[in-house]
Amino acid sequence: IWIDLQGFKDEASLQEIAERFEIHPLAMEDVVNVPQRSKAEQYDDQTLIIARLVSIPNDKELNLTQLGIIVGTNYVLTFEDKYSDRLDPVRSRIENPSSRLRASGAGYLAYAILDTAVDTVYPVLEHLGEQLESLERDVIEDPRPALLQKVNLIRNRLVNVRRAIWPQRDAVQELLISDHDVINDEIKIFLRDTYDHCVQSAEVVEMYREMASGLLSTYMSSVAHRSNEVMKVLTIMSSIFFPMTFVAGIYGMNF
Repeated sequence: IWIDLQGFKDEASLQEIAERFEIHPLAMEDVVNVPQRSKAEQYDDQTLIIARLVSIPNDKELNLTQLGIIVGTNYVLTFEDKYSDRLDPVRSRIENPSSRLRASGAGYLAYAILDTAVDTVYPVLEHLGEQLESLERDVIEDPRPALLQKVNLIRNRLVNVRRAIWPQRDAVQELLISDHDVINDEIKIFLRDTYDHCVQSAEVVEMYREMASGLLSTYMSSVAHRSNEVMKVLTIMSSIFFPMTFVAGIYGMNF
C-alpha cells in the first residue's frame, strides 16, 4: 500500500493515519514539522526518511518541498508539506503491469520514491548552469549592476540547494550502513546508485558555487578595467589641452 498525503491542514486525517499505522509520535512530529533536516531513523518496525524535492517553477523562487517517507513491512506513507507532482514518474511506473515496482516489496518502493526525490535536483542544476554560462559572456562583454544582482541570486540559490542535498547524502548513507527491517541487502544495492547521485549533485553544486564566485571576481575586474580605460582617455585629453591652457593663461594675463 502506498498512501501519499499532500498538505498538512487536515489534522484529523493525519491523526487517523498515525493511529491506524501506529506511527511513533517522534516520527510523526518530524514529518509534519517543516522544515526538517534530511535524515533516516528506525522506529520499531518502521523506517523514517526525510528528503527534499527541489524545483524552480517558471524560473522564479527556488522551491524546496519536504518529503517524509515512512516505510513498514507492506506499506509506504509519504507526506509532502505542499502540493507537488514530482513523484508522478513513480506513479507512472506503478501503472505499468510489467514494472518491478508491482512485483517488489515496500522497501523497493521507498527506494524508488527516494531516488526520484534525489533526482529532482538535476533539472535545477542544469538550469542554474545554463544561467551561469550566459552570465559569464555578459559579464565579460558588458558588465553592469543588473548582472551583479543576477549572480548573487544564483549564488543564494546554490547555497539553498547545497543545504538540501548535503544532509540528504548523509541520510542515504545512513540507510546503507545501518540495519533497517525493510531496507534489506537487495535494496541497498540500488541505494548505492542513489548515493552516487547525491555525491555527484554535491560536486556539481560546489563547482557552480566556484563559478559564481569567479564571476563576481570577473565582474569587478571588468568594471575596474573599464574605469581604467575611461581614465586613460581623460588623461590623454588633459595632456592635449594642458599646454594650450598654460600658454593661453600666460599670454592672456600679460599681453
